[in-house]
Amino acid sequence: MNNNIWLLTFADSISIATTLILASLGALLTERSGVINLGVEGVLLMGVASTFLVSDGTGNPWLALVIGTCVGALLAMVHAVLCVVLRANQIVSGLALVIFCTGLANFLAKPIEGKPKRVQLNAIDFGPLSDIPIIGPLIFGHDLITYVTWLIVISASAYMFRTRPGLTLRAVGDDPATVDSQGLPVAAIRFGYTMAGGALMGLAGGWFMLARSAAWQQQATTNGIGWIALALVVFAAWRPLRLVFGAVLFGFTLQLPFTLQAEQIKVIPAAILPMIPYLVTLAALIAMSTPRARAVLGAPKALGQPFVRDER
Repeated sequence: MNNNIWLLTFADSISIATTLILASLGALLTERSGVINLGVEGVLLMGVASTFLVSDGTGNPWLALVIGTCVGALLAMVHAVLCVVLRANQIVSGLALVIFCTGLANFLAKPIEGKPKRVQLNAIDFGPLSDIPIIGPLIFGHDLITYVTWLIVISASAYMFRTRPGLTLRAVGDDPATVDSQGLPVAAIRFGYTMAGGALMGLAGGWFMLARSAAWQQQATTNGIGWIALALVVFAAWRPLRLVFGAVLFGFTLQLPFTLQAEQIKVIPAAILPMIPYLVTLAALIAMSTPRARAVLGAPKALGQPFVRDER
């Protein structure tokens, strides 16, 4: 029963969802503070490249993950300086970050193009628990970072909706002037959450390299997952727990073409199937393009708007 191809596909979807959850949670935290970071794809690529280079040089996957996470935070700091401190256009800054990171990642990793990775993250051995019908592959077939990711999402949800700092975070994204009137530093809060979001994006890229990719292959390594993560935030209505369902669903759509091909099911043309996740992503980004649409979807009211003190 546990070798059923559809069950294995769903289990693999849960695994793929780890990158999507981490990256989209990073974008969610950033946007909840009122800052849009469209540079997720670029930060993911730099997380992948830096993690690969460190793991290849040291043979230590955990050090590589730490470095990938720090790289993500540093890149997000650049975005925060431009958007929060200098009040640059957030859309332009995010797109510039994608272009810059893509070029830098390809340049730094050019010498190891196509080189197989030296180390990887393996699934934890739960012994007989992994053989439990249906539940075994779904729950007990993953690596440590996947389980940590589930804890991070639960903690983020509790933090955001059950704690005073979480209330402050939501208030900064909805009405920064009121937060400022209470004597709280709006710019510092936005700066901090933008960096925290970047760290999660870097960790997402690092995990993807060590757990899912066989080698560095320039842009094909992430293959647009960063853009899917942005759409997932909209899909989840800016709520952390909903990200899990959406990430597994997107992960399933990414795996579906291979499963249908293996089963020789030709209900939908093979050329169209791989397009489905990106069509959904495009629809979500279009939906997020106007303030009215964002209000209907439940986006933070001050999303994308720079805060200038005494201008209310």
